[in-house]
Amino acid sequence: MTIGPTVVRSVGLLTRGVAALKRAMYRGGRPNALMRLGNRLDVLLYGARWLSPRRAAVLKVVGRRSGTITPVPVAVTHYRGADFLVSMLGPDASWVRNVEAAGGKAALRRKGRECPILLEEIPSEHRAQILRRYLAGAPGARPHLGLGPTAPLPEFHRIAPRHPVFRIHERPVHVHKREV
Repeated sequence: MTIGPTVVRSVGLLTRGVAALKRAMYRGGRPNALMRLGNRLDVLLYGARWLSPRRAAVLKVVGRRSGTITPVPVAVTHYRGADFLVSMLGPDASWVRNVEAAGGKAALRRKGRECPILLEEIPSEHRAQILRRYLAGAPGARPHLGLGPTAPLPEFHRIAPRHPVFRIHERPVHVHKREV
């Protein structure tokens, strides 16, 4: 059975429509009310021991203004023996600004286990391959980056300055006030 041009065109329109909807749900770099609800559900799911998708996790970081711990659903990207977090919404995403204000200190909850981490920002010239790997494992981020995982590497170099990438380092457990 072959797929006709009408089906291919319909799938293309549907894909572009879903991408536009996804971008609209994060207009201005922040999730709208429906997406905030979805993110809360993802936090519950991603932090669970048995139900969590393989690359999913919950990043917990102290809010730069509120001082309270803010949970954010994230996709962990594994590349060359290390784990990374990528900001699909760019450098002004709240979690990125909170991580910067916290000096990189945060916690990551995966598969029901929480561990303190230190996030180290990767210079933009070293992000392209990590961004490509990220899009292979996080298809929901593709509308925000505007590329697919098979795009040419120069395209990833072009968008790299707009999407912070952080290497995840485990850190020793220390109990401090207002620190995750």
